[in-house]
Amino acid sequence: MMSKKIQLAIAPIAWTNDDLPELGGENTFEQCISEMALAGFCGTEIGNKYPKDPKILKRCLSVRGLQVASAWFSTFLTTKPFEETKKGFLQHRDFLHAMGAKVIVVAEQGHSIQGQQSTPVLDAKPHFTDDEWVKLASGLEKLGDLAHEKGMEIVYHHHMGTGVQTTEEIDRLMAMTDPSKVKLLFDTGHLVFSGEDPIAVYTKHKDRIRHIHFKDIRAEVYQDVKKQKDSFLTGVKKGVFTVPGDGVTDFYPIWKEIQESGYEGWIVVEAEQDPAIANPFEYAVMAHQYIQKLMDGSEVTSKEQIS
Repeated sequence: MMSKKIQLAIAPIAWTNDDLPELGGENTFEQCISEMALAGFCGTEIGNKYPKDPKILKRCLSVRGLQVASAWFSTFLTTKPFEETKKGFLQHRDFLHAMGAKVIVVAEQGHSIQGQQSTPVLDAKPHFTDDEWVKLASGLEKLGDLAHEKGMEIVYHHHMGTGVQTTEEIDRLMAMTDPSKVKLLFDTGHLVFSGEDPIAVYTKHKDRIRHIHFKDIRAEVYQDVKKQKDSFLTGVKKGVFTVPGDGVTDFYPIWKEIQESGYEGWIVVEAEQDPAIANPFEYAVMAHQYIQKLMDGSEVTSKEQIS
């Protein structure tokens, strides 16, 4: 049975994509959160159509039985002065604190190619210099201290097309940062896309993991993205991501590791797709049913295999 200490959320990016506004531009905020609740989820991350006033947002969510799990924050610690990141972070922190969130998702966007629509995501990822690694680690620890002022934690989001994507890079970041100040977000989809072993990453860093994203990869689309040397966003538009159970990832052993580790917090379904092709509500229901089977002890397998 599902642990009472683990809650299921879903990201609004399946309804409206913040990086590609043309995907789901017609879907309203109210439709998005209503369908999340109807699909069975009790939490959400934040999208660009969400009200910025905590009182208004709380009212909209609470009537649907939804809470805020977290929200993405872009840092530029490797390329800009720390004070520039700090200013935006404090505003973001205070908003999430007002919404009752316990963790703040951060991802370094210095040198990132994830938003460049003509840059091959699998061939041209950035690599930080030693000096940039020091700036990143130091800056994240400072953000961790700022989060602690509100009783919150930062969770670092390893991500395709950034300087912290691979197992080696995740290991380096964890080794360079204070475990009490910098936690980790575990994202199955980005690890599989990058060619990493999700279970190995989870096992090694389970004591640092405070937030989880569940997403899957479509093998056929992945191979096409690789062959065509597509960008990250082109891959998204083609449908490289899907919900758990619809792609290549075997979530059963991953769930066992999560359960045995005593993880407490949110598991967030995040699968950015074109909503005109992949109906967000239908895929939300599919994901919730699949994860519920995992949590109930059913051994379920993925539909595809990646080669």
